[in-house]
Amino acid sequence: MPRFAHIADIHLGGWKQQELRDINLESFRMAINRCIKEKVEFVLIAGDIFDNPYPSIDILKETFAIFKNLKKAKIPCFIIGGSHDYSVSGKTFLDVLEKAGFCKNVEDYEEREDQLILNPTLHEGIAIYGYPGRKSGLEVKDLRKIKLNDAPGMFKIFMLHTTLDKAVGTLPIDSIETNNLPSADYYALGHLHIDFQYENFVYPGPVFPNSFSELQDLNHGSFYIVDTEDSNPLKKVELKIKEIAYFEIQLNSALDATSNIIREIEKKEIEDKIILLRVRGELEDGKMSDIKFPEIEDYIKRKKGYFMLKNTHDLKTKEVKFDDEIIETENIEEEAIKIYSEKNPSDFNDLIPSLINILSIEKQEGETSDNFSTRLIESSKKTLKF
Repeated sequence: MPRFAHIADIHLGGWKQQELRDINLESFRMAINRCIKEKVEFVLIAGDIFDNPYPSIDILKETFAIFKNLKKAKIPCFIIGGSHDYSVSGKTFLDVLEKAGFCKNVEDYEEREDQLILNPTLHEGIAIYGYPGRKSGLEVKDLRKIKLNDAPGMFKIFMLHTTLDKAVGTLPIDSIETNNLPSADYYALGHLHIDFQYENFVYPGPVFPNSFSELQDLNHGSFYIVDTEDSNPLKKVELKIKEIAYFEIQLNSALDATSNIIREIEKKEIEDKIILLRVRGELEDGKMSDIKFPEIEDYIKRKKGYFMLKNTHDLKTKEVKFDDEIIETENIEEEAIKIYSEKNPSDFNDLIPSLINILSIEKQEGETSDNFSTRLIESSKKTLKF
């Protein structure tokens, strides 16, 4: 029975900040070195090695060096494409990795009438099937018509880069139902940046967090070593590179905000840590530009902090008060719709309020831009009865 590593969502090149790109690469290097040390039989990477289909030359050089160590250790690596390193043309740098002999892409399928038949990649009694991720969750529709070309007597692994219904709960995100997937012994999942297990369906989490909120929630990356002969087969490996120092500060004035923020940071040890600074509140005095973030960054550098990442999404300026004549209009939006409808009579006008409500929906914490866009489109389609 196999003993292997399950890695997903590396997103090399995803961070704009060089300091965080460096940690992302180091986390991946740590994961591969651990696989070599543990002498796993093979490695699975369930999508999104790169954050886009065409990474920079510098990222490619570092990636090749890491994979070269795995190849030198004679450990096979099996991959699928993800929603980020997927390309409509079908040509990505995953092909380059495969041609260099670093890994094997196990996406092998054919269309037969209304079915997608997946062929296995065979490896020493193991049958590995794979289906790639797509932009905006478009793979979900395909997954509902997948069948596996059977490999009798073999341990079956199904690699997927998608959203599983059991993992998202009541969130309005298109997802594949577990009972609509063909039977396998282990489902190596990627796409959702969570550490999640349901029966033999497993998300290992990202190799390194990919956003402010993920750094806050996860602190670091992870992957799994799976030993199918062990009574507790999943061994989580945490990829700790830098510690996190989190600060959440409420402001009502921008005029003394800089000194107040520095005073809060002074209360914690920050040397060699990633500083997450979340600033909330409604500014009654001053404006956002009055907060001297470069001065705060200089202070952190003097205290030998590694890097500061700030989040000001929940920091607002006080609403401007309009004159009494405008305030007396209770619902400007309704008045505008009424005037438009009178000048442009149409059955479509009845749908306008519902469409405006849909467009006012806010992105949920942790929801990707692709999933948010898909949710808006699906809601609009239902309203328009497409």
